[in-house]
Amino acid sequence: MTPAAWDVTPAALVRLRGSPCGQPAQPSRATWQHGGVTAATHSPLFPQAPDSADAVLEGLDPEQREVATALHGPVCVLAGAGTGKTRAITHRIAYGVHAGILQPATVLAVTFTNRAAGEMRGRLRQLGAHGVQARTFHSAALRQLQYFWPKAIGGSMPRLVDRKIQLVADAAAACRIRLDRGELRDVTAEIEWSKVTQTVPADYPLAGVKAGREAPRDPAEIAQIYSVYEDLKRDRAVIDFEDVLLLTVAVLQDRHDIAEQIRAQYQHFVVDEYQDVSPLQQRLLELWLGERDSLCVVGDASQTIYSFTGATPDHLLDFRTRHPGATVVKLVRDYRSTPQVVRLANGLLAQAHGRAADHRLELISQRDAGPEPVYTEYTDEPAEAEGAARRIRELIDAGVPASEIAILFRTNSQSETYEQALADAGVPYQLRGAERFFDRPEVRRAGMALRGAARFGGNDSLLDDVVDLPSQVRAVLSGEGWTSAPPAGSGAVRERWESLAALVGLAHDFSAARAGATLSDFVAELDERANAQHAPTVQGVTLASLHSAKGLEWDVVFLVGVAEGMMPITYAKTDEQVEEERRLLYVGVTRARERLHVSWALARSPGGRPSRRPSRFLDGLRPGSTATAGRSATGAAGGVERGQVSSGTAAPRRTQRTPARCRVCGRTLTDAGEMKLMRCEDCPSDMDEGLYERLREWRADQAGRSGQPAFCVFTDKTLIAIAEAAPEDDAELARIPGVGVRKLNRYGADVLAICAGRNLAAADEGD
Repeated sequence: MTPAAWDVTPAALVRLRGSPCGQPAQPSRATWQHGGVTAATHSPLFPQAPDSADAVLEGLDPEQREVATALHGPVCVLAGAGTGKTRAITHRIAYGVHAGILQPATVLAVTFTNRAAGEMRGRLRQLGAHGVQARTFHSAALRQLQYFWPKAIGGSMPRLVDRKIQLVADAAAACRIRLDRGELRDVTAEIEWSKVTQTVPADYPLAGVKAGREAPRDPAEIAQIYSVYEDLKRDRAVIDFEDVLLLTVAVLQDRHDIAEQIRAQYQHFVVDEYQDVSPLQQRLLELWLGERDSLCVVGDASQTIYSFTGATPDHLLDFRTRHPGATVVKLVRDYRSTPQVVRLANGLLAQAHGRAADHRLELISQRDAGPEPVYTEYTDEPAEAEGAARRIRELIDAGVPASEIAILFRTNSQSETYEQALADAGVPYQLRGAERFFDRPEVRRAGMALRGAARFGGNDSLLDDVVDLPSQVRAVLSGEGWTSAPPAGSGAVRERWESLAALVGLAHDFSAARAGATLSDFVAELDERANAQHAPTVQGVTLASLHSAKGLEWDVVFLVGVAEGMMPITYAKTDEQVEEERRLLYVGVTRARERLHVSWALARSPGGRPSRRPSRFLDGLRPGSTATAGRSATGAAGGVERGQVSSGTAAPRRTQRTPARCRVCGRTLTDAGEMKLMRCEDCPSDMDEGLYERLREWRADQAGRSGQPAFCVFTDKTLIAIAEAAPEDDAELARIPGVGVRKLNRYGADVLAICAGRNLAAADEGD
């Protein structure tokens, strides 16, 4: 193999040189109808897999069901924060598999992080969709490249370098350019951006200017370092992370036989977080697809926060243009956050500008009301950190698990102050973005110990007096450093204990879900979770940057440092950069389920000049502030738009759900409870009290017979709506929110009989 054979500068995209050439244990049905907060975002830890295609659809809301059943042609899912997008697309795959429409081995689901791919694999496993590939773009491409390298290039594939920063340092030294640590990191990021945007070294200076990038050094110097960096890789027979995509694209473009072989294997594609796709990833996706359109993409332009890496929402926003026959489903029911949190999130985007803002989604909370967001101003940053730690200590003392609390900040440099404040307050914490759970040394050692005990436990004196699974796990892990009480303080010792405690907690959950489970069963479960990177929860307050918090959620979130200069960050100069900062804050707000604390400091250090002010993004949203001029247009409502393929010039037919309005005063309704009633909570009710009481008695009887909570039959709000409408036939009853097709078939006759004044008990006796 010659060095030229694996030269992967972006020019190689055109032609490769050398040879031619991826809660509740039994959830109630239709939980979306009664505002169940777990319907979209949580699933049981160890559920029983659905036994049929119809069972897969149970519990999905109408829009999620549309996603799950739209298995043909291109599909675009516009999914707001907390609306259950992962639930929708995993149920879509599982529904297709159970219905026999999709063969598991022919499905490739791709996303952007190992954590997201692991979560997707875990959910698919829970839904009985075994054999479906769920991977990151890089992981899928790397597998293909490794397999086809001998055929496309010949010989063995070059070594993949984990960290390119040393190579960049060597390239800079060869150019006699001195870079400090910060500049080295920034130049490396510029090289990565160049490669994912398919920019060759000679074109970097002009491309950087056009993209509005602030180069950390003279652009000509960066282009020189970039060019030498590529030469060094070739000389040392190594490739980097971006080369994996570049080479795979080059092979598929150059070797049609290999491209057809991959297309024969993967016939259906699902892409999560589509707003984060780079031009290079989009090109790879197009080559995977070929001339087919069996593609489902999911994304939210309002969560585009990685444009600095080359990501662009244009592919998502232009999807309908590229695929005129596409079905577009909009998910706006927010199951994660309270109405108070959702109101702030919607308010942030209401003031936004730009193309992404034009396509924003207006979220509608499905949860009960919660506390209003708390806004706090501090004199300086240490005081802000101490204030957050104090409140967190109070929350933990009141019973809130530490793992359900997070502190989110704009830059990683803010972390140290909060680490110290939490340690001083005796609060355990974990840093997001650290080593993956199953890669931690203590977890690896614990796994080996558990595996050995499972095989040879009869000879282990530690297990002589224990019989149940949790006790066995505690006994084995006590030899690895686990104790019933956590060690004092923080640091590495506490982190190791937290890892082992997470395994102990998982053993309790596993044993409760599977009676009679053995230690061998638990070890097998750990192996599956390790393969899927489905880690248990580690107890400790999470410290994370806003970027690394994407895709996560907590009961309580502290958004800190929300001041001008930090949010938006000082170097956000252009309108587009400022709007991305606004979207970043939106992502932070929508991480909170119940409580949200927003704070800022007037000065950096104690005694410093109090020259800072709260972020402009909070203007008009926090108490006492004045709104800035912004947008008045309402965001997009939920619903479905079905594409229409026509030989004429007619525009695609649009079928979009109209906003719900109060039938008394006409106001647009956004609260889930009010939408069920079809009126404002404060507007007068014309409910038949006697009918309502008869419906309640009937509901209690139905719940008793089926052994489920009364709200699983109909919620109070749905009963009120029925008593107010007094429907006379199936059509009138079906129009009441909360009465879906399944409930209409099951309970419709009884409800209509009660509304007509007939005595069901007498009717039963007559039978």
